[in-house]
Amino acid sequence: MPEPQRSQPTLFRRLHHVCIVVHDIAAAEAYYASVGIGPWHDYPPLDQYTELDVPSREGFMGMKYRYADIDNMQIQLCQPPLVDCPQRRFLDEKGEGVFHLGFEVPDLAAAEQQAATTGTLPLMRGRRDNGSGFTYFDTAHAAGVVLEVRKSADV
Repeated sequence: MPEPQRSQPTLFRRLHHVCIVVHDIAAAEAYYASVGIGPWHDYPPLDQYTELDVPSREGFMGMKYRYADIDNMQIQLCQPPLVDCPQRRFLDEKGEGVFHLGFEVPDLAAAEQQAATTGTLPLMRGRRDNGSGFTYFDTAHAAGVVLEVRKSADV
């Protein structure tokens, strides 16, 4: 496989997390804990997103997330609600599995602009008042998985 050209920085270089969609978040967490992955934490409240562009606000707000920081990245578990949303469709059509790969970027707007130059369009996005947020890209058809960029809070 050819090496990517380094003339322009690529968005997808710094993996932050893998997000796994599951039917039962408590059972999934218990399994992962039984093999030594944890401790598990609640994801920050989703209502902290003050800017939200998602296919279903009800679906987004109904998500249950838990995460564990391991040595080199984070694992997220996501249990979607029983309403139409991308994560629910994934679970219903494909079963449990990796829904997205999340990559850390320093600037979400610049990342979206860079992605647009390759024809990679946003699927959904959210921003918090503290400068953090996410953009999921519509990549599942070509990449086999949704690619996401995220930015941590400004400090």
